Amino acid sequence: MDNQEYIEKCKQIVADYANDHLDKNDKKEITIADVFVVWSCKTLQNNKALLSTTLSDGMYYEATYNGDKKELYLDAYKKWENVKYDL
Repeated sequence: MDNQEYIEKCKQIVADYANDHLDKNDKKEITIADVFVVWSCKTLQNNKALLSTTLSDGMYYEATYNGDKKELYLDAYKKWENVKYDL
């Protein structure tokens, strides 16, 4: 899988995941246009990307592609808070 194909697949998976977890009463859905890549890296046959959406739900996603097994894993995270520490 080339890098562009990987990124498009990740965006679709994140959009589908977010839509599956949205409150159905809101009658809102996102598309891949609402998903953006924060960071990505390709090493040998493996890929990793950090993604987020335009939703204000505090979620971000980590997608990992294992090229040996041809498997893609998605981890979904929620930011709870940002705390400043003076050093």
